[in-house]
Amino acid sequence: MAEPARHDKTARQLRLLSEALDTGRLGPVRRLVNTLSPAEIGNLLESLPPAKRNVVWGLVDPEDDGEVLVHVGDEVREGLIADMDPDELVAAVEDLDIDDLADLVDDLPDTVIDEVLKSMDRENRDRLEQVLSYPEDSAGRLLNPDIITVRADVSVDVVLRYLRLRGEVPEHTDHLFVVSRRHQYLGRIPLSALLTHEPATPINELLDDEQPAISVTESSAEVARQFSDHDWLSAPVLDANNILLGRITIDDVVDIIREQAEHQAMGAAGLDEEVDLFAPIARTTRSRAIWLGINLLTAFLASWVIGNFQHVLEKVVATAVLMPVVASMGGIAGTQTLTIMVRALALGQVGMSNLWPLLRKEVTVGLLNGLLWAFAVGMVSFAVYRDVLLSVAFGAAMVINLCVAALAGVFIPLAQKRMGIDPALAGGTILTTLTDCCGFASFLGLATLMLLR
Repeated sequence: MAEPARHDKTARQLRLLSEALDTGRLGPVRRLVNTLSPAEIGNLLESLPPAKRNVVWGLVDPEDDGEVLVHVGDEVREGLIADMDPDELVAAVEDLDIDDLADLVDDLPDTVIDEVLKSMDRENRDRLEQVLSYPEDSAGRLLNPDIITVRADVSVDVVLRYLRLRGEVPEHTDHLFVVSRRHQYLGRIPLSALLTHEPATPINELLDDEQPAISVTESSAEVARQFSDHDWLSAPVLDANNILLGRITIDDVVDIIREQAEHQAMGAAGLDEEVDLFAPIARTTRSRAIWLGINLLTAFLASWVIGNFQHVLEKVVATAVLMPVVASMGGIAGTQTLTIMVRALALGQVGMSNLWPLLRKEVTVGLLNGLLWAFAVGMVSFAVYRDVLLSVAFGAAMVINLCVAALAGVFIPLAQKRMGIDPALAGGTILTTLTDCCGFASFLGLATLMLLR
């Protein structure tokens, strides 16, 4: 499905779900949710305010709970897990693939982990422990040990009879892997080759030994690069002794690529890509306050540079020195909101049905951070210039600009999307201009009223 069409579908699902929830009738909500895949449900849960999210989570088919938990961000997952009984959690995760279960282990209570391990046979328990022994961002954490291996000295007929005896193959199986008696990797065989060759054909005649294998210690970023370069659907993972440990499939690599893109976009504003769109206001305020504090230091550096020209600026030197601080703080606060919005729009997570709760949250966060840093900069201003009115004007302008920045961060990308403009490319320029103008106008206007009466 094309990317815009998929995002439009998500936005439409979100609108229908919100309308159904607003009516108070859960039957239509349950039917809608149960027509979606676990990944679609996860995306919708991330798009809903906490109250609605909890209602929808309670209507998800228990058989899909584990897969849905895999497809939501860390913060949302933490909240969902906190509301589940231990027995529910065990039932949700015990049938997951080993690689998916490894992703969830760190978020599960110890009692649940113990019960899950008890429910697993010795082989799968050893497999899970093996996967967890590798660094978090390595190929070892991505590998799925559930693979089909065959020997090179058998025929196609023997392999086909073996597959029929198994009755099923692991998901995303496009190749069988050929190993030696010591389980060393020799190559792979496409399933299509098994279906199109004579039953008596020896496996070693069909062997493809040209595909590079992935080292278990390879970084996840390098794994994604190799998949992209070679257009792989799956790839074998080997240890230092050429022993086949498992395989990595394209579905896990797609998740890596998406996470890398989100990390780059969110990191530019000092935000965590796993952040919950509707995280509690206090937590969001704290996390953004740290980055705003760092930015404040750089803003004062710009003020120091301007302050070196006091002999030129004469009587307006104080306002001229402090102006960049107001503008800069508004710029970074607006960028944080803008980045959240651009990501949410790209994933189809925001629309008219959830716009107002999101807007209220962002403005409240802007107000709280504005009050916090207004007090800080007001104290600094008073310590330097010993002027109460100047400090009040400085702090008030800070509050005004951060609130305006929150509004701009929400509405600019929405307006640009409506006009067919990519907000990821053009939103920052407009937002910076707006927060600069608002910061200068509010500070200088308040300073004029208070100091030049």
